[in-house]
Amino acid sequence: MEVAIKAINLTKRYGNFTAVDHINFEVYYGEIFGFLGPNGAGKTTTIKMLTTVTRPTEGTAVVNGYDVIKQPAKVRESIGVVPQEYTADEDLTGWENLMLVAALYGIPKREAKERAAELLDLVELSYAADRKVETYSGGMRRRLEIAMGLINRPAILFLDEPTLGLDAQTRAAIWDYVYRLRKQYGMTIFMTTHYLEEADRYAERIAIIDHGKILAIGTPKELKERVGGDVITIEVNGDVNLARKVIEGIDGVNGVTVNGNTITFKVKSGNTAAPIILEALNKLSIRATSITIKEPTMDEVFLEFTGRRLRDEESSSEEFMRFRRTITRARR
Repeated sequence: MEVAIKAINLTKRYGNFTAVDHINFEVYYGEIFGFLGPNGAGKTTTIKMLTTVTRPTEGTAVVNGYDVIKQPAKVRESIGVVPQEYTADEDLTGWENLMLVAALYGIPKREAKERAAELLDLVELSYAADRKVETYSGGMRRRLEIAMGLINRPAILFLDEPTLGLDAQTRAAIWDYVYRLRKQYGMTIFMTTHYLEEADRYAERIAIIDHGKILAIGTPKELKERVGGDVITIEVNGDVNLARKVIEGIDGVNGVTVNGNTITFKVKSGNTAAPIILEALNKLSIRATSITIKEPTMDEVFLEFTGRRLRDEESSSEEFMRFRRTITRARR
């Protein structure tokens, strides 16, 4: 697969503090790549380096074939950025905001008009194109921000908390637009989110960063397997101690616990292990009265690698203030 983003020993120091510490990873063209980490983990600093806002202290990165240090202008021409906070001018209309951003990119006016009309249609805001942004709902503003990030037809789109503070229905709609973008334009999407279920559902691969270091990279399934795989719970009718010994003797089973007639344990693949376990129990005339198979959640994956839950991190004062500013503007 062709590489859209490649970080090479990417490092950023502020005095004696190392915000990002020699990280290496690749993002492939056409994929949705999730970048997760607690507050202060190095996410924002990494994105700033990838988008040429901040110069690396050591190492470098190649974005869409361009070196972020040697060719920053080329990088900026080929990317789009949708920041967490709203950037659209509230005193302008949706159309005027798009035309303003197009002018900043030096896009000819005629072409800018065509792109603006196309993007407003894509994010279903054509009906509100001539309304001031101050009249938009939070979901409408986020869709406009996405359109603004696409006006230069970027090869790579950076989405920083694209659904922060939105209700579940609007969040689902935003992700529907993101999928349409990738399908229509073959776009690569690099996204951060505090909603771990979004990362699980939408990202093809995920990197977890903490204390400036990459702790894990893989598909959601691969990351879940690294924390122990599926959890199976079986309630048995028969000798529970014998059932436990049978289950413990099956290859790949670990973490067996017993509570009354209920046995709980971990396996790499629940769908593969369950038939084998049930057959072994049946041979000893031990009947399973119920069985459940549960995948680990991304919250459990995050806890395993970082030692803390991402939800707990949202309560920091900096994150809270950013969240409150976003919500306040969305409700005006």
